[in-house]
Amino acid sequence: MFALQFQDFPEHFGMELIRGGHNLRARHRECAATIGNFDGVHRGHSAVLQRLRVAAAERGMPAVVVTFEPHPREYFTPDTAPARITGVRDKLRALAQAGVERVLCLEFGPRLAAMEAEDFVREILLAGLGVRFLMIGDDFRFGRGRRGDYSLLTRAAVEHGFELTRVPTVTLAGARVSSTRVRQALGAGDLELAAHLLGRTYRISGRVIRGDRLGRRLGWPTANIRLHRARPALEGIFTVRVRGLDGVLPGVASVGNRPSVDGRQMVLEVHLLDFEGDLYGQHIEVEFVRRLRDQIRFSSLEALSEQIARDVAVARAYFRRRIAG
Repeated sequence: MFALQFQDFPEHFGMELIRGGHNLRARHRECAATIGNFDGVHRGHSAVLQRLRVAAAERGMPAVVVTFEPHPREYFTPDTAPARITGVRDKLRALAQAGVERVLCLEFGPRLAAMEAEDFVREILLAGLGVRFLMIGDDFRFGRGRRGDYSLLTRAAVEHGFELTRVPTVTLAGARVSSTRVRQALGAGDLELAAHLLGRTYRISGRVIRGDRLGRRLGWPTANIRLHRARPALEGIFTVRVRGLDGVLPGVASVGNRPSVDGRQMVLEVHLLDFEGDLYGQHIEVEFVRRLRDQIRFSSLEALSEQIARDVAVARAYFRRRIAG
């Protein structure tokens, strides 16, 4: 399962992905590194990564991110774990765009969950990566029982001779930038605040899969993208822009469990305005522009089709205003 999660990772991201500690080689030693989940790769993360790049360049070493899949909370408490802001592929692309040269992605399972903080330092950071410079956020904890902290790393740095620094919290308008704040903004449908915290508009990418063709039967064909996590960071109906086809195309998207149909599986469905063609198997990126409404359970498929027509009309008017303005 761990390997399958990276099947859509394209090498043209320009960044080396190391899939698990067992794939570390001698050439991966001697680096400047940071550790974290980096869900969303928001502006707080960007500040850490920018400083890491500078430190790595000054020391003539690659900038390396150590991250985990799945998120530790998804392993320990899957039923109450926070919604995922970015899937694996989107996170890796954001890290590559931030200038990271290598990512070591560790599978968070029973072995890593039980690993003592001291063993993590010895096996992963020292024996595996040969870390010479380590940068962490001010709230970073690791190891069994979250025992590992800055104090433990300070002692390890003195004992093993690597540099250690801590990056203070990044704030915007007096409030801390965090993945939690991004989730809250997305959950509330505040795409403007989410974009401010992320440093970019919110997007989800994925490969188009075969659906049940209900949209086509209703007269509103959709491109379907499976959401690999049980809880998306946002739900509802949105005006969107879609990339990965021929240019940037406008559309309307639904994110959720389709309460009028089956109400079980979470899916992202996109109806592209004035587009005809088979998108199955293509990888697209959906940019969320404006929230239109909540998901609603309709009494009939006819009522659902009529509401989609209204959503499409609102989206068309929005894009016309954008072109005119």
